[in-house]
Amino acid sequence: MEKDLTKKLLTIQSEMEGFMKKSVPFWLSHGIDRDYGGYLVCFDADGNPMKELAVLTPTDKMIVTQTRMIWGFSALLRNGLAKRYGWEEDCKSALEQGVSFFIDHFWDKKNTGWAWVTNRQGQVLDNGKLVYGQTFAIYALAEYYLATKDPRGLDYAERTFDALKKYAADTLYGGYFENFQEDWTLESPGVYGGDLKSLDIHMHTMEAYTTLYEASGKEVHRRALEEIISVVLNHMVDYDFWCGRNQFQIDFTPKPAISIRRTWNYDRDPESANRNPMDTTSYGHNIELTWLLNRAYEVLGQPPARELTRKFADYTVANGWDHQYGGIYRDGLHDGRLIVTDKEWWQNFESLTGFFDAFEVTGDIRYLEKFMELWEFDQKYFYNPAAGESRQLLSRDGTPLIPDTGNQWKCIYHTDRAMMECCLRIEAMLQNIPQ
Repeated sequence: MEKDLTKKLLTIQSEMEGFMKKSVPFWLSHGIDRDYGGYLVCFDADGNPMKELAVLTPTDKMIVTQTRMIWGFSALLRNGLAKRYGWEEDCKSALEQGVSFFIDHFWDKKNTGWAWVTNRQGQVLDNGKLVYGQTFAIYALAEYYLATKDPRGLDYAERTFDALKKYAADTLYGGYFENFQEDWTLESPGVYGGDLKSLDIHMHTMEAYTTLYEASGKEVHRRALEEIISVVLNHMVDYDFWCGRNQFQIDFTPKPAISIRRTWNYDRDPESANRNPMDTTSYGHNIELTWLLNRAYEVLGQPPARELTRKFADYTVANGWDHQYGGIYRDGLHDGRLIVTDKEWWQNFESLTGFFDAFEVTGDIRYLEKFMELWEFDQKYFYNPAAGESRQLLSRDGTPLIPDTGNQWKCIYHTDRAMMECCLRIEAMLQNIPQ
């Protein structure tokens, strides 16, 4: 590798470490609810607690961000970065109270599975069983077990897996139904999502089963992981354009994407996608899918998906990349026509890992160059040094639209996961270069 490129990667690694050294302490300091347990995640552009939200209240606790906080602190422990940077004891303390709060207040002892939302004190406000939330519980608790060996982590991860196989698995067409009432009765069709399947939920279920199998080593979890990979690749990829589809009928017939209650942008603009629904693709999910798929294959002991990785990365660069301002757009049609040109934090941080992974899998330097370009964009426009975290949403030219540091969907997960993944990958790659 050229000396200039090595120097550039070392600089990026240092910058990403700098991001973590502000972001992780922010979440350790501000994100722990020291009065009731669990995590507080709603902070404004200055890092101060929010006073109000359009949906829920700033102190309500939603399964998605409660579990993502558990995952984040667990990952920092397991990969050794918490110890390296002096956060080990703080992460352990944050996890001990957060996992206890989650199990005590979110677990449905009558019906099994996890509630969607509680109030700050832990009283259940919405006991709906959404597979999106259940899979993040598996992902977080399996990671927690791998980091701490606390048996509660694997126990509840396996209980959740068993509930999904019992109540949510579609034994006719494959995959999973996604939205249920508290007793696992399927939700009604339309905006409640009882009649659809999505790449989003199935991709994150794959992500969860990857870590579950890594934690348990059980054959039943291996088979479930292989099965959901097959569902995603056989039904959810548009091989004419090499991108993912967003939503489907139960039999996997593609359908125009709409907003779904509780999820799928409903909290931001509940009717935006429903006025003119289209069969769109998410540029962020496309590139995120490839690196999560390659991680799954790694855990399964199989080679990476080189062709899919290359094709998806090329599609993202050609259609999802803003060649004028930089960064990743949100959504478009499969043929490349743009639908949503603003830029959200998660697509632009997950794509860092996606492009770096594409370089590692294919050896194509173009993807490493795109990784470096994207980091330059993220650092310049998304990063908020005053708070030490990323803004949520930007206009195409980088002007902040939603400057939140954190909210019911945004916490440690996408930003610091990208920093962890990329720093460790850069470090490993440079260590393997002959001197």
